[in-house]
Order: sequence, then structure tokens, then C-alpha cells
Amino acid sequence: MTVRRRAAVCAAAGGASLALTFSLGVPASAHGSMTDPVSRVAACYAEGVESPRSAACKAAVAASGKQAFYDWNAVNIANAAGKSKQIIPDGKLCSAANDKYRGLDLPRADWPSTKMSGGSHTFRYKGTAPHKGSFELYITKASYDPAKPLKWSDLEAQPFVKVADPKMENGDYVFQGSVPARSGRHLIYSIWQRSDSPEAFYTCSDVVFGKDSGGSKAGGSNVPAPAASAPTEKKIADGAAKSSVQHQGHGTQTGSGASAAPKTAGAAAGPEAKGVDGTTGQAPDTELAETGGDSSTPYIAIAGAAVLSIGATAVFALGRRRSAAGGR
Repeated sequence: MTVRRRAAVCAAAGGASLALTFSLGVPASAHGSMTDPVSRVAACYAEGVESPRSAACKAAVAASGKQAFYDWNAVNIANAAGKSKQIIPDGKLCSAANDKYRGLDLPRADWPSTKMSGGSHTFRYKGTAPHKGSFELYITKASYDPAKPLKWSDLEAQPFVKVADPKMENGDYVFQGSVPARSGRHLIYSIWQRSDSPEAFYTCSDVVFGKDSGGSKAGGSNVPAPAASAPTEKKIADGAAKSSVQHQGHGTQTGSGASAAPKTAGAAAGPEAKGVDGTTGQAPDTELAETGGDSSTPYIAIAGAAVLSIGATAVFALGRRRSAAGGR
């Protein structure tokens, strides 16, 4: 083999090695949000990002911008690793300290809400990119004041629901829980901590036990807050083109469990990550692993493709050089 050919082969091998190393070094990401009871971000997305109906959602969109609500299923911290209480400061629980979603932290008593009662309840969590993991649900204490920023001390110390790997039905994680008795307006806080990655997702769901006394404390009106509605499959599909949440390689789970077209661009990350707008809390997203799979799975496939591509390029180049040499 000539020196030139050896150099070409070494370059191809080095490029393949680099592609493999880069691919394996990137974490995977999942997405989703609570839909029963409806999370704040899902309720505002369902109302319509361009012209939300409720005063609370109008204020949230004004504070966060429209993109946050087109990216309704990505309120996350990429490296939470079970340390949510240590890394999310008081007042920023609903946004998970992600500045992109700061509108979700607005202290108001007129957020769209879900009727709730004590006792058994069937919870639903839309898993647009499902993975293995555990759900923890916390409820606010009897002394909760929705007109004040939400603090960890406003929640009961222990979750009233904790479940690992719940079943999935029509694109939703479905699980049962016994809701503590309350009266008036409260909040249910969820943490979805993946077991195949340090990533975790967060939701705030406003709920009302009995009669809603209205939004006079923070919303400036005595009119009761509107009922929250979860986004329909059509609504999710209609807004997909404007979402910057990446589902590259595995797609979005639809109501039938099928995958939709891959997405590109970024999703939310940890509170210290720099975003595309220069603020903290927004970092590029990465490709997704299969449900319950190892997070390195897609990168191995990508790296394999890269190796084949680079190898084919090297062989083609050598072939051309051989043909040229034979013709001289």
C-alpha cells in the first residue's frame, strides 16, 4: 500500500472513531406533561398560544414568550439525577428553574384548574417520548396561598403518589392514586424522574376541591378561573411544526401509540445551561432512546452509519486514484 493510500485509510478510521466517540457521549431525552389534572403549560397550550383565553395564560405567554408553550412537553432538567429539591429554588418549581418557562411561576389564583376530590383518582401523563422512570406527585398543604410564589415548604414533605414504570394507554401514562382531602384551590406538583437517564420532567397542575372562590387574590377578578382542558391529539399535531422540541429518531407518541415525524432543534435542560437566547436554562436537546432502552442505543446506530459512510468514502477515493493511476 502506498503512503497516500495508507493516509487515506487512516483518515477514514480516525474520522469514524471520532464520530463514534461524539455519538456515544451525548445523553438522551424524553418529553411529556400531566394532562389529568391538566398542567399549567398544557392548559395554556390547549387554549391557543397565539391568543389564549384566560387571563393567567395571557400573562404567562407574555412573560415567557410563545415558544415556551409550543414546547409544552419539555419542562425539564437534563441532569436532575433525583436531586430536584436541591437544585430547584423556591419560587421556580413550576418552571424547574428554566427561564424559558418563567411564566409558569406567576403566583395567581386564577390559573385554569381541574376539579378534584379526595380519594381515588386516575392520573394521566402524556408521554410524547416515553421512557422508563418513576412519577412522584405532591400536593400543597392546607395553608397554601396561590397568590404567593410556590415554595417547597408549601408542598407536603412526602409524595401522595409514587409509581415506577406505569402502564401506557393511547400515549398516556396511566396510574392510580389516593388524593388527600382538601378544600378550595390547591396545586399538584409532579416529578417524572427517568431511570435510564438523569433527566427529569416537572409539572404544576392547579386543582379545585369543591367550589372555586375565584381569582380575586392574584388575578384581579372575582370571577372563578376557567376549567383547564388538556390538548387534543389534533391540537398537538397542529402545533408540532412550531415546536422546537426534538424527537429525532423516535418521533412523538400519538394517541394510537404510533410515532410521528421527527423534530429538530432544542429542548429544555438544566438551570445552569445557556440557551439560544442567552438566558439560563435552555440547552440543545439530543436524540431519543427507545422506551426503556439504554440511552446510548441511538448513538451506536448513528455511529455505525457514520463508520459505514466514511469507510465507503475512503474506498471510493482509493478506487478513483487506482483508476487514474492505471490510465496514465
